[in-house]
Amino acid sequence: MIGERIKLLRRKKKYSITELAKRAGVSKSYLSYIERDVQNNPSLQFLSKIAVTLDTTIEYLLGGEMNSKRTDELLDGEWTTLLQKAIDEGMSKADFKEYQDYIKFRNWRNAKEEFNNK
Repeated sequence: MIGERIKLLRRKKKYSITELAKRAGVSKSYLSYIERDVQNNPSLQFLSKIAVTLDTTIEYLLGGEMNSKRTDELLDGEWTTLLQKAIDEGMSKADFKEYQDYIKFRNWRNAKEEFNNK
């Protein structure tokens, strides 16, 4: 069931297994095992990475229903205002995704520097 849902969402976003694995920072072979139900007990860390990348929840991947109120529950007034202002100033979804990628890279680089300084 988990593998089927991941595959469905992956295909809906038009990601290959390789692309999803890269975006989520998980092993391509392990992702393939999950999708084919060869492996069927993924860690919460793995599920979290996949859920974020596929814009869903761990609960959905585990068999729950897709919750249409999810966005309303996660966004408080300040987030809504910030997002609306960015949209009003011309920020596109592509711009936002590029910014997210930059933040991920910056966090990775900082973690790497921190590790190297130990």
